Amino acid sequence: MKRIFLIVLDSFGIGALPDAADFGDFGVNTLASCAKSEFLQIPNLIRAGLGNIDGVECLPEADSIGAFGRMAERSNGKDTTIGHWELAGIVSENPLPTYPNGFPEEVLAPFRRATGRGILANAPWSGTEVIRVYGEEHMKTGDLIVYTSADSVFQIAAHEDIVPVEQLYEYCRIARKILQGRHGVGRVIARPFVGTPGNFTRTANRHDFSLEPPKNTLLDALKMANKDVIAVGKINDIFLGRGITEYVYNKSNADGMQHAMDFADRDFRGLCFINLVDFDMVYGHRRDVDGYARALSEFDAWLPGFLHKMGPEDLVIITADHGCDPGYAATTDHTREYVPLLVLGQRVRPVNLGTRTTFADIAATVAELLQVELDTPGMSFSKEIICK
Repeated sequence: MKRIFLIVLDSFGIGALPDAADFGDFGVNTLASCAKSEFLQIPNLIRAGLGNIDGVECLPEADSIGAFGRMAERSNGKDTTIGHWELAGIVSENPLPTYPNGFPEEVLAPFRRATGRGILANAPWSGTEVIRVYGEEHMKTGDLIVYTSADSVFQIAAHEDIVPVEQLYEYCRIARKILQGRHGVGRVIARPFVGTPGNFTRTANRHDFSLEPPKNTLLDALKMANKDVIAVGKINDIFLGRGITEYVYNKSNADGMQHAMDFADRDFRGLCFINLVDFDMVYGHRRDVDGYARALSEFDAWLPGFLHKMGPEDLVIITADHGCDPGYAATTDHTREYVPLLVLGQRVRPVNLGTRTTFADIAATVAELLQVELDTPGMSFSKEIICK
């Protein structure tokens, strides 16, 4: 293969993993929740085999035009960081630290000293709720809104008129240096917002500062082999730029899909790794079933035009990094789910890939198809899908 496009529909789970209850998730299914919405219209994903996947009962089956299956996360967690690391070949046996009671003073004290600012909140919060509750006090005092979730994150919210965006990013870099070792959270996230009390909104200037991957990933292997590694969306942040030769950020799903179209018109050799985060950030965490369904429908309508740009040496893989069931009312956090595996291309056999035991099977497959060596527990399915 010459070009592989790996598209992550961030948080698009398709049913609870057998160990979901160990993560506090019961009966979760992102796809099934969206299927209850009148706004879900995804004929192209159905043609790609989404309804044929083992365990998917909410969609009709079809004569698939591609290979299909589902993948279980082997890593111990349901976080964006380790989900993407596993897609790139790393299985994380130990969970990243979480803080259900807020961050301890041994983290907060050096952060206060380094930034010269106080701290508000310091507990698990919904991102929209925390700025509603603390936004006005933040504007009066200049104190930073620091919060977390059920995931391994240290989030800093600040009004762009009070803390300029670049200053907020610097505060995040300070936190990232503090949050190492046993406090090594997966991501430090800048959450800038604008507006007035009672009418605050988050902006597109979010920025993630991730923990460095503990070993070489698929991206490193490709770059070392002089292949192109193009990152679209927050991929560059998740991997701290490691193994990436070119990157662009997204302002929205639509922006990310346009970037993907632009790169499809480019002549390159290697991987284009795309994350579409609105599914998770805008709809999943906010438990907006209809919004999530509309976003899936928009992606579905976009897909045929993108596939039309693919040549005989191109491959498209569509998957996710975890679930975030918009119909699950118990929490507003990620959900522990299987993720879809849809593989499309002119040389792809329409076969059932079954249930894969790790996301890392994608990394092993991409490495084999692009002819690079990669140390990963994943098992390649390239010989099952490619017609000679």
